[in-house]
Amino acid sequence: MVTCKNLYDNGNMKQIDGKGQYKVFEHQKDMSVTPDNAISAYFASEMNVRRRQVLVELAGGSCIVQGGLMQWTAGQVQLTSGIKGVGDFLGKAIGSKVTKESAAKPEYKGQGLIMLEPTYKHILLEEVSQWNGLVLDDGLFMACDGTVEQKVVARSTISSVALGNEGLFNLCLKGKGLAVLESPVPREELLEFILEDDEIKIDGDMAIAWSNALKFTVERSSKTLLGSAVSGEGLVNVYRGSGRILVAPTIK
Repeated sequence: MVTCKNLYDNGNMKQIDGKGQYKVFEHQKDMSVTPDNAISAYFASEMNVRRRQVLVELAGGSCIVQGGLMQWTAGQVQLTSGIKGVGDFLGKAIGSKVTKESAAKPEYKGQGLIMLEPTYKHILLEEVSQWNGLVLDDGLFMACDGTVEQKVVARSTISSVALGNEGLFNLCLKGKGLAVLESPVPREELLEFILEDDEIKIDGDMAIAWSNALKFTVERSSKTLLGSAVSGEGLVNVYRGSGRILVAPTIK
């Protein structure tokens, strides 16, 4: 039996979210400052620039973690490579090259705790089954339940790649279970659009996650070149169909 003191009862670590086997903690202040950086650390905390960490409480289930994100484990936690054979390894290796994700995402099973590395970004906990295929922008994936399936999906049109400032391939999560995502902005700043056989046009790559059922293209903002020139928008990213989109309007 392992007992960890100064974790759940740490006055500087505030739990700000929690679903399923995941708890999200936020360090309220940087307690290890020096006289040289004390002022910058103070104002960083005041402006919500704080370290955040995800704690996974395994109770007989499993968790898949982005490679290199595990900080420590405690208890009867077993680690597997997440690779089921040579063919699976080659497929994941190719997928990692095109999606910029790690080829091998370790899978942890058993009874115990897993703490992920701290990040200054914001943490989202999403139920994958509500998305009908959750497509992620590069670098968002942190962890997910072992029941979640990972696939690599390709853009449907060349225009979306050449003109939309997006990659050709993305990581797509399918099935049932929770996913832990690393967002550039807090949940309070994210817009969530729910489309029912409709469309949304976005000027820029502000969409960070969307349903795989949506068709993504890049088009002129107006039907005519003159209209696009007058509007000053030019080309826009267009998502059509039925599904959901998370948009970070304040992203730079």
